[in-house]
Amino acid sequence: MSGPRVRFAPSPTGFFHVGSARSALFNWFIARQSPEGFFILRIEDTDAERNREEWVDGIVSAMSWLGLTLDAGPFRQSDNAGAHQAGVEALIASGDLYYCDCTGDLVAARKGDNKTPGYDGFCRDRGLGKGPTTALRFRTPDSGTIVVHDLIRGEVEFAHTVIDDFVVAKSSGAVLYALANVVDDRNDRITHVIRGEEHLPNAPKQMMLWSALNAALGEEVALPTYAHLPLLVNKERKKLSKRKDPVATESYRDQGYLPEAFVNYLALLGWSPRGDEEIVPLSQMIEQFRLEDVSHSPAFFDVAKLSHMNGEYVRALSPEAFIERSAPWITPWATDWKPTDREVPWSEAEFNAELFARVAPLVQERISLLGDIPAMVSFFFLPAVPYNDADFDKAIRNDAKGREMLAHAIEYFASVNWASADLHEATVKVGEGLELNLRKAQAPIRCAVTGSLVGPPLFESLELLGREEVLRRLRGALERSA
Repeated sequence: MSGPRVRFAPSPTGFFHVGSARSALFNWFIARQSPEGFFILRIEDTDAERNREEWVDGIVSAMSWLGLTLDAGPFRQSDNAGAHQAGVEALIASGDLYYCDCTGDLVAARKGDNKTPGYDGFCRDRGLGKGPTTALRFRTPDSGTIVVHDLIRGEVEFAHTVIDDFVVAKSSGAVLYALANVVDDRNDRITHVIRGEEHLPNAPKQMMLWSALNAALGEEVALPTYAHLPLLVNKERKKLSKRKDPVATESYRDQGYLPEAFVNYLALLGWSPRGDEEIVPLSQMIEQFRLEDVSHSPAFFDVAKLSHMNGEYVRALSPEAFIERSAPWITPWATDWKPTDREVPWSEAEFNAELFARVAPLVQERISLLGDIPAMVSFFFLPAVPYNDADFDKAIRNDAKGREMLAHAIEYFASVNWASADLHEATVKVGEGLELNLRKAQAPIRCAVTGSLVGPPLFESLELLGREEVLRRLRGALERSA
């Protein structure tokens, strides 16, 4: 127990938010900096109306994908109901909690024109007992302040007068987040609470509950160290929205981001390793990470930058590793996991593994996401050219020189030495005769053979397809344009 003990405690109420992934990662960094470090996953599922089991599965699988290994868990907060109730009973006995039957409307009516938010303490000394409509409130001190010692934000002071007597248990007996969280953290001997800044207003309440439980239970458990991470914002510098922004970690996995690239990028959201390099080995990030170095300013979640970084990681893979990592998007029938709602355009019988192994190096240099591979290589495996109609119209159907280029290419390609360099030279020569530069000369050929104006290097692709297949496709495109 000499090392840091941290927990990641998400609620299963939606997809695994990238902000939650960043919080989990920073907790994991702290745990992994010490041989005695301990990382716990606790699912805070006490909000039964909003929880869904598939969201629990999503949290666990996404964390596994990111490589955030656990030392304990996942635990369910709901399994600790007995400990939560024991905490309630101890605080009732100590006088820290009292019963209240006030509704929001009654509180508002008593306040009249006084718009000061929060509860007015009406039931503090009424001596109410447990009943079908009585909730339990914590008795906040009338004066003074409480200071949150935050490793990121420094000393954050809260006046007791702005913290109302907050509810810790409903009239049904269900214990709410603030108390349940504290009971679990005390029992798990958590040393660091690392979470998003939206939880900062909860910290003084939880600190008061923690100290009250220490006294009520006669067990002095040290308060944890707090660190509240900066918000993640979009390009408009507004808080990431679940409705408007791509925030689901599972979606990035399905698109073909590499977990090591995603982890590297998450680490840069509010923190920077030493030096000028942004692509940093995981071991170095773990070694250098310090909560005190995390900025308190909002961090921009830049999908374009993430994609660029992922492309760097993709290109750094060995050819063998690239083929292996591509499998869920290329041969999903042969993998334990495959992306959600993504189907390959070819059948198992149409796929040629040997050909893909030869194509893979061409594709690896051109993509940022593994999920982009099928569109780049489908023309190799489908019996019919997968034409993009807009590209076909632009390069061939509505371009007389494009059609003429195809006719000349058929003639030249029938006898040219079938190697990429010679095919390149022949295309340049034909283009010059038609007063076309290489870019415009190869466009109709690319579209006729691949179905699109974008794709892997053209002449290497032609070489792999072979003379007869390329000539068949060039003739077919001319017929299609008629």
